[in-house]
Amino acid sequence: DPFSSDPQARLYKTGDLGRWLANGALEYLGRNDFQVKIRGLRIEIGEIEAALAKHPAVHEAVVTAREDIPGDKRLVAYYTRSAGHTAVDIETLRSHLQQQLPEYMVPAIYVLLDTMP
Repeated sequence: DPFSSDPQARLYKTGDLGRWLANGALEYLGRNDFQVKIRGLRIEIGEIEAALAKHPAVHEAVVTAREDIPGDKRLVAYYTRSAGHTAVDIETLRSHLQQQLPEYMVPAIYVLLDTMP
């Protein structure tokens, strides 16, 4: 641990970002990666996006964790269609992801966008 004078001290890199406040309290700022925690399970957002983008009808995919109701965090997938593909059924996308990912990593909501913002 480079921040300790004890040569036996260890530093655990959690991926959490924080800072010391003037009053001595530690303020949590977020994470330095794309992991989210839902119902106690760590989820790598990029893994879901990559799996969704493998579907031939999906051109781009972005997944976020939304908490519209405090304590109820859900995965939301935003996607654009590949050129030449008509509308793809949400259940088809869900099934595609269920074949590649554990159930807790499959988004609850899917939003089709014309273009990514």
